[in-house]
Amino acid sequence: MRVRTRAVVAGGVVVVLVAVVGLWVLARQVGDKLRLPVADRSCVVQADGRVVLDGDQMANAATIAAIGIQRQLPERAVVVALATAFQESGLRNLAGGDRDSVGLFQQRPSQGWGTPAEIRDPRYAANKFYAALAKVRGWERMRVTDAAQKVQRSAFPEAYQKWSDESAVLTRALLGEATGAVACAVGPYPTMRGQAATLALTRGLTLDWGLSSAAADLTGLAVPAPDPRDGWRYAHWLVSHAQDHGVKRVRFGELEWTARAGRWNKITDDRPDQAQVLAEVFADA
Repeated sequence: MRVRTRAVVAGGVVVVLVAVVGLWVLARQVGDKLRLPVADRSCVVQADGRVVLDGDQMANAATIAAIGIQRQLPERAVVVALATAFQESGLRNLAGGDRDSVGLFQQRPSQGWGTPAEIRDPRYAANKFYAALAKVRGWERMRVTDAAQKVQRSAFPEAYQKWSDESAVLTRALLGEATGAVACAVGPYPTMRGQAATLALTRGLTLDWGLSSAAADLTGLAVPAPDPRDGWRYAHWLVSHAQDHGVKRVRFGELEWTARAGRWNKITDDRPDQAQVLAEVFADA
């Protein structure tokens, strides 16, 4: 009787282990698509396609794209980087993962990517990814998943490809190829306000884009944008960081985004400024 009981228990353990392994494999293959939220405080990106992210994901995507442009890499590199971050972390800056994996790209300190603290910095992680990608011979001509796999060496080499369409949409928007393409719904209680918000935005623009000419005060900042494409890059970046940096309003060209509306509308109250992006932050409470 004991032998039979042990056999039943052992069989149950095997079934549970098989189920757990099966769910893990499914999660790795499906990726984080199941976790992409559609919430009140979401960001909608529309540029020959549509992607919905939450504020944290949007901010991370904007930083990844900006770092790629600052490194003077082609648009294709940004698509590959975003597809990789989609698959590895769902565009979230994770504190952990498989074994010692950390951050947006799930890079591993034990494999020389940096310290855990360094890898948790989205800018550091993006720079490390792009540097590794640039060393891959012929990556520009590869499928998205093949280029990503050359860097990541994942157990699921085909997993990155399913994010190529979403990543292309984000890239077109964040690189300024579409107007008013990033619209985020922001809650009434931003993380930052006033001078703290403008300082954070100025620092972010410097680190992500290499800009040092933004003029800031207690209420917001103005970013020079002599080229419309650059203007929309900065405008979309500002909206992407609206929730975490207290952005209340962004204006460029003939359009205006507001935290209250959560969308872009045509400016009607004064003459549009074609040469700079204007951002207003929430005032100190």
